[in-house]
Amino acid sequence: MQKIAFLFISSLFIISCQKPEPVDLVVINANVYTVEDANPKAEAFAIKDGKFIGVGSSEEILNSYSSDTTIDADGKTIVPGLIDAHCHFYNLGMQLQKVDLVGTQSYDEVLERIIAFQKQKNVTFITGRGWDQNDWQVQEFPNKKRLDSLFPDTPVAVRRVDGHAMLANQKALDMAGITAETKVPGGEVILKDGELTGVLVDTPMGMVDAVVPKPTVKEQIQALKDAEKINFSYGLTTVDDAGLGPEVISIIDSLQKKEALKIRMYVMVSNVPEYVDLYLKNGVHKTDQLNVSSFKVYADGALGSRGAVLKAPYSDKEDHHGAMVIGVEEFKTLAKRLAGSPFQMNTHAIGDSANAVVMKTYYDVLQNKSDRRWRVEHAQVVAPEEFEALNNNLVMSVQPTHATSDMYWADERLGEKRIKGAYAYKQLLNKTGMLALGTDYPVEHVSPFYTFYAAVARKDLKQYPEGGFQKEDALSREETLKGMTIWAAYSNFEETEKGSITSGKFADFVILEDNIMEIEEDKIPNTKVKATYINGEQVYGN
Repeated sequence: MQKIAFLFISSLFIISCQKPEPVDLVVINANVYTVEDANPKAEAFAIKDGKFIGVGSSEEILNSYSSDTTIDADGKTIVPGLIDAHCHFYNLGMQLQKVDLVGTQSYDEVLERIIAFQKQKNVTFITGRGWDQNDWQVQEFPNKKRLDSLFPDTPVAVRRVDGHAMLANQKALDMAGITAETKVPGGEVILKDGELTGVLVDTPMGMVDAVVPKPTVKEQIQALKDAEKINFSYGLTTVDDAGLGPEVISIIDSLQKKEALKIRMYVMVSNVPEYVDLYLKNGVHKTDQLNVSSFKVYADGALGSRGAVLKAPYSDKEDHHGAMVIGVEEFKTLAKRLAGSPFQMNTHAIGDSANAVVMKTYYDVLQNKSDRRWRVEHAQVVAPEEFEALNNNLVMSVQPTHATSDMYWADERLGEKRIKGAYAYKQLLNKTGMLALGTDYPVEHVSPFYTFYAAVARKDLKQYPEGGFQKEDALSREETLKGMTIWAAYSNFEETEKGSITSGKFADFVILEDNIMEIEEDKIPNTKVKATYINGEQVYGN
């Protein structure tokens, strides 16, 4: 017995004499939400070689680790680096070089902004994005006549906020070879009294895109850097860019290797035949910063431009069902091909008919294949029968601010019964066990705190409606934080390397000015980031 006591005391003496392990950074006195189920809260952590090496109380960390750099967080809330599971990172940066039409309240204001932009920039081809006829007093698609009179010799092509409709003037249409007789599968050339209105929905927009001057490499690099700066300011350390081609992906990889771009990116390759052939031949590309292991496919268009495919006609447009962007047989063929590869298939599906096609196809081609995590991007309107069939082999990637942006007119498109299956995030969560949350910016604002608020409160920034839009589909704060961290990481097959403050994972974290998990609900959108860290290196803040 004396021998055992001696050994125990000796062990304690040895432990007490051990020197703390040197590390690169120690953070103490923090309110840490680790997003780990077993240990959801902590006070401190240590970082070495870009990864968390210890997580616990301040006393535990200080006793075990030492560093020349120690941050006393003074009780501030810290969360894992935030992940936007569906956005258009590159397009956000490029948009800064184009006319911004977000928030325009009338077609007159659209024209005023285009005029002001051209006076300042004097470009050879005017492009831009952001108009939304649903925000105007007259909620109708615009007509190009006034645009033609203002810019008879300069081509103009400006996209709707969702990117699924475009207004082009006659000069741009002529360059693209579009006439009143043009018919393109997967979209529509809108006519009035047999004449071109200038509005194109989905596929025909590609004809105009083909004649728009391509950006220079310098412009592309600037766009990526501008987007990174904005994302870091909101605590985003990983972004899922929903659709890029090899050229931009190559630039991203090159910049990251030179440490000129530090944000982590999960990039979906756009569904262009030659892109699919190239990446299936070369295989998955994965580094600590870049993950290219999926394809982005469009099943249908958007609800706001009535391009989403519905099982029954639109409630506000008789005999109109929307249109599939990709043919059903073509979609099935592509799905079978990707099922035989290591790549994920991530499909944009808005309408209940499109969601039915996507989900059934996924089930069919993934039979006897486990853990493929094929994603349904948006899953915006889902019929009861599809809810019943859902399982956890599919990942629902949704954007909560779409619900609060669309709620003003979505019921007009869908009707009282069908709206109950729209933006139904809690129902989707209950069926699949997790949700990946994103913004779809620049369709919506970049801020993940707007996402958080929309998911929890189901209100817009005007705190409308008072009780929340279909509040039964609200998420809890814990579910929302997981959707922006560990569940988003899971949707990318990256949950073992990021998404929580856990020993062994990348040291990506965000210090917030307020406790987003406890502050008054209506204060959530105003949450500010004090500092953003990637690999334990500060990339934003004081």
